[in-house]
Amino acid sequence: MDLPFNLNNTIPDIADKEFDDKVGQLSIPVFVEFWKPGCPHCVSLLRELEILQEEVGHGLKIFKMNVEENHIIPAELEIYSLPALALFVDGEFQQFIGGIGKKDEILKQISPWLKPIDPSP
Repeated sequence: MDLPFNLNNTIPDIADKEFDDKVGQLSIPVFVEFWKPGCPHCVSLLRELEILQEEVGHGLKIFKMNVEENHIIPAELEIYSLPALALFVDGEFQQFIGGIGKKDEILKQISPWLKPIDPSP
């Protein structure tokens, strides 16, 4: 789904049907932002996550899930307000990230799960 407000749209969508395969196969921490169109706070958080993804690079994977199109995973996680930002490590839900809105605060909360990245190819 197209996003408003001129986002770079670099954060890929993830759907219920592919969630377990995509999140479970990654050996790095995974963020999923649960959002919906028309939610200005959701769009603001997506902007911050785009910046975070650029800074952290391959040490973190970020997806976004539209809750208007996907219902299973949001229901399993009991998501009732948006935006919601969930952290998964080794395919398992770890926690919701609170105080969301600014990249630096998000980074501080997830730093224990980030692995140092080897700069060599």
